[in-house]
Amino acid sequence: MPKITRYETHDVRFPTSLTGDGTDAMNTDCDYSSAYVTIYTDSDLVGHGMTFTIGRGNDIVCATIKEVTYRLIGKEVEDLFADMGTTWDYLTADPQLRWIGPEKGVIHIATGAVNNALWDMFARLRRKPLWKLIVDFTPEEFVRATTFRYISDAITKEEALELLKAKESSKKEREAKVREFGYPAYVTSAGWLGYSDDKIARLTKEAIAQGFNHFKMKVGADQADDLRRGKLIRSIIDDPQYLCKDAPRRDPTSSDLKGKNAGPTGSVLMIDANQVWDVQQAVDYVKGLEEIKPWFIEEPTAPDDILGHAAVRKALKPYGIGVATGEHAHNRMVFKQLLQAEAIDVCQIDSCRLAGVTEVLSVLLMAAKFGVIVCPHAGGVGLCEYVIHLSLIDYICVSGNMERNVLEYVDHLHEHFVAPCSINSNGRYNVPSNPDEGYSIEMKKDSIAEYEWPNGSYWAGRRNGPQ
Repeated sequence: MPKITRYETHDVRFPTSLTGDGTDAMNTDCDYSSAYVTIYTDSDLVGHGMTFTIGRGNDIVCATIKEVTYRLIGKEVEDLFADMGTTWDYLTADPQLRWIGPEKGVIHIATGAVNNALWDMFARLRRKPLWKLIVDFTPEEFVRATTFRYISDAITKEEALELLKAKESSKKEREAKVREFGYPAYVTSAGWLGYSDDKIARLTKEAIAQGFNHFKMKVGADQADDLRRGKLIRSIIDDPQYLCKDAPRRDPTSSDLKGKNAGPTGSVLMIDANQVWDVQQAVDYVKGLEEIKPWFIEEPTAPDDILGHAAVRKALKPYGIGVATGEHAHNRMVFKQLLQAEAIDVCQIDSCRLAGVTEVLSVLLMAAKFGVIVCPHAGGVGLCEYVIHLSLIDYICVSGNMERNVLEYVDHLHEHFVAPCSINSNGRYNVPSNPDEGYSIEMKKDSIAEYEWPNGSYWAGRRNGPQ
């Protein structure tokens, strides 16, 4: 039986600030970064995991990952895999490390990297992609892999088991469907705040040509400019001349687009403020963007302000604009309260802000119980590789629905991964199918060598060469 023996961490940073990728009203200078960990055993079995940051502070996360991973040294992997819910509780239960959370901030996202690496190792040992490993669980195994601490007032283990059993008999049908058609995606790459109008127009047209019909733009720096940029995007996505001749025509009144403010071509626009406003500011600002007909406003205010999100949602409902959040929701308890307070229309789990797959499963179950769709946050580096697995688990095992769901896709940095995600000609994620790719997060050794901070070849060259 393999036993965990050691680990390595890498502080990997990509210079995306040079091209304006990732720019929004709150985060104006983003170097997409990976706090990366590999866990080794006394066999050939390994597990890779990471969490995402935007530059400085990535080293702090790496240092914290080391502290969390140390608790696993000497553990038999089959003992850990037999009850991943209990394993997750063990990782979060160090009494001194817990003090600097608890279950939030750096300690929590570091735990996410470690938990994700364990799940990657589990999937590799069983020779299945991560999503398939969990889809093949029995409902009882699924529940054992989940943490229910602090959320039993929202969903109990018994309720979760009942929900999963109700979907069990039709799992194979849904798996076959998504393998054939792919999982619906939306594109953010065209809407970064730092892009010129020409670049926005070019990228929007390219996205339409790729089959996308959901588009997101960043807002919050200047209302008049946001309205102008939104009209520019709308003028392209609502114009039939830009549609692919072979693409299926979408009905704006269909059930999958109902309530999304879809335009005449069936295209949907979403907006994202990245937490920049106070509550009343958010309401007033978004009312001023009613003309571009957004489906939702994402992160309108502070991510911990549950009642603030509820107030924004109530105020914008008469305008047909919903609320989405979750990218910076610290833990499952924040999601629990957002759902209980009816504060969101769209639940946006993050594969790294939550402490790994185990906690994500908790949120998927709660969202399904409350009838709120899950559209994960992605982008960054590695997040798209991660979240396709999570959306597949949600669709096949938990919610049973993908017709209204869309999974964020950002076309950045996929080339640095051994098993990168991909999009088909209809703007949908392809289903990961390599039995040896685990959680799809293994980074190429050459990429680590080039972009590791501060001594990778790229960063050393920047220091020593012409600036």
